Amino acid sequence: MSDAATGKSTASEIEGARAQALIGRSLGEIIDGSPLGIAQSRLRITGGCDKNGIPMRADVHGGVKKYIVLSAGPGFRATRHGERRRKLVRGRTITDETFQINFTISKEAAPEKKEPLPAKPAVPEKPAPSKQPEKSRPKKPAKKGATKKR
Repeated sequence: MSDAATGKSTASEIEGARAQALIGRSLGEIIDGSPLGIAQSRLRITGGCDKNGIPMRADVHGGVKKYIVLSAGPGFRATRHGERRRKLVRGRTITDETFQINFTISKEAAPEKKEPLPAKPAVPEKPAPSKQPEKSRPKKPAKKGATKKR
């Protein structure tokens, strides 16, 4: 889990019933952190992989392994410009074969009371400065001597 506000990341293991709460979720989903032991926070699922290190991709449906042609993104690092290659990736749905799941944390702030701002004295607004019209530029004369001879 990474916290973008502080720049820190933490790792924790989840087993049993708490892990079953994640099965069937997809990449990009926002879930409540309380079943995972993170009170009053929301978690966005950003990635993951299986036990063999095959990465999950958001553009592959389901939780299956599949060979797709990649040119960028998770699961591919190009060695030369414009390279494309067929790589094995896993779909976006979390299954029981998923070994690692990456989250970002976004803490929910308690609703705060906003105090009304003190009234400001009325100040007359200044008129916007008028824009001067642009002067037209003279056109360049055509080049002489550019005629073709036959």
